[in-house]
Amino acid sequence: MFIKKLTLNNFKNFSQQEFEFKNINCIAGNNGVGKTTVLDAIHYLSFCRSFLSFSDSDTVKYGEDFFSLCGTYVFDDGSEQCFVISQKKGERKKIKNGKQLYKKFSQHIGKLPCVVVSPNDHNLITGRSEVRRKFVDIILSQTDITYMDCLIKYNKCLEQRNKLLKLFQQTSSPDFVQLEIWDSQLAANAHIIRSKRQEFFDEFAVPFTRYYNFITQSNAEEIPCVQYSTFEGDLTSILKENAAKESILGYTTAGIHRDDLKFMLNSHPVSSTASQGQQKTFLLALKLAQFDFIKTKTKTVPILLLDDIFDKFDFSRVSKILQLVAQDNFKQVFITDTQQDRLEKIIPENKKESSVLIKL
Repeated sequence: MFIKKLTLNNFKNFSQQEFEFKNINCIAGNNGVGKTTVLDAIHYLSFCRSFLSFSDSDTVKYGEDFFSLCGTYVFDDGSEQCFVISQKKGERKKIKNGKQLYKKFSQHIGKLPCVVVSPNDHNLITGRSEVRRKFVDIILSQTDITYMDCLIKYNKCLEQRNKLLKLFQQTSSPDFVQLEIWDSQLAANAHIIRSKRQEFFDEFAVPFTRYYNFITQSNAEEIPCVQYSTFEGDLTSILKENAAKESILGYTTAGIHRDDLKFMLNSHPVSSTASQGQQKTFLLALKLAQFDFIKTKTKTVPILLLDDIFDKFDFSRVSKILQLVAQDNFKQVFITDTQQDRLEKIIPENKKESSVLIKL
C-alpha cells in the first residue's frame, strides 16, 4: 500500500495544494513552509487526527471555516481507493472511503497504517504515562479490532463511573450498588486489554532489541528493555475495596488507564541514567519495532514518515535509518529536511527512478 496523491484544502497553512508521490519522497524547504504539515496530513488520513497534538479546530486554516484532505491510495492488489476527511467548524468530522461515509472512526483505523518518527517522540521518555499508553494503543488499534473495541468501551465506562463518583462527593450516603454496575463492565474490558498488552510486549521485545543492536552495532554492554507496569489481581475486587476512598476523591484510581511503560537500559531507567544518544537510539528502536509489528500483524507495509531527522539525530543514527530505508522492507518513505542538497545525496542510486524531491 502507498499513497499516490494528496490534496489539501484549508489544512493548517495550505489553502489548496496537490502532491503526487513515489516510493521515496524527500520534502525540502525552510522552517515554517509546511514540510511537517504534509506528513501530518498523511498521518491524519490514517488516524483521523494530528500527530502534533493540535485540536481539530487548529487544523483549519486561519480565516476559513472548514478543511478537507483527500488521499488516493494504491493497494497491493493494484486497486485504487480515495479517502476523504473533512470538517466544518462546529460540526462533526466526516470520513469517507469513496462514497461510503463511516459512522464511526473505529471503522477506518487500521486501513491505512503508518508510523511517524518525529522530534515529539522524546515525550515517550520524558512525558506522562498517558503518552506511553497512547503509543501502545496506536499500535494495537491498527492491528487488533477487538483491542480497539474494548478500549473504546473501557473509556466510556470509566467516564460514566467517574461521573458517578463526582456525584458521590456531594452526598453523605453514596449508593455503591449503583457503582458496581460500572465496576463489572470496566473490569471485563480491562482484563482483555491487559492480556493483549502483555502479549504485545512479549512479541514486541524481539524486533525492538534487534533494531537497538543494529543501531548501536550490537554493543553487548547495552541491554535495552521495555517493562509493562499494570495493576495486579482482580480489578472487580480492587474497585470494590477502593469505592469508599474514590467516592471522596471523585475519580477511579485503579485500572488499565493507570498503566505505564518502564524504559530500561542495563536495568536502569532510560529517563534518568541514559545519555542523549542512548535515549535517541532507544526511541528509534521503538519506532522501527512498531513498524515491524504492524507489518507482521496486518500483512501490510506501513508508510514511514521521517520528520526532521537530520537536525534531531546524529549522523551515525541517520545513516542507520537510511540503510534501512534503502531496503525493500520499507515500501514508501517520506523524509523532510531544510537542506535540499542533503536530501539529494541520500537517495540510493538504485532508487532514483522511484524517488521524488518536493521543494516547498
